[in-house]
Amino acid sequence: MLGSAGLLWRYLTPLNVKRRKVAVRVARSEIPPRGALVYREARVALLRDAETVYALDLVCTHLGCTVTVTSDGLSCPCHGSRFDRQGKVLQGPADRPLRRLELVEADGVVEVLEG
Repeated sequence: MLGSAGLLWRYLTPLNVKRRKVAVRVARSEIPPRGALVYREARVALLRDAETVYALDLVCTHLGCTVTVTSDGLSCPCHGSRFDRQGKVLQGPADRPLRRLELVEADGVVEVLEG
């Protein structure tokens, strides 16, 4: 009887859902069309191509340096890796693309979620 009550309790109580932390919060209107907003402390770049908004982790996949956003892509000042605006590797030594970060958008506000 106690075992059944324990199982019933387990399935009738809500799980503790951990909310992920927001790394960056910005109004969508502040992200320039075909441009980028860079948050160096958070190591995040919000990019906008036409109407698509996406976020890239600015940690180089080679050795973890912070990449720089330029008008034609992203580059690592430490070892010379270059990435296109989508985060794909154009030139090594990095051999993996930059990580895309999860976005949540509501009421004209874009939030980038941590890790």
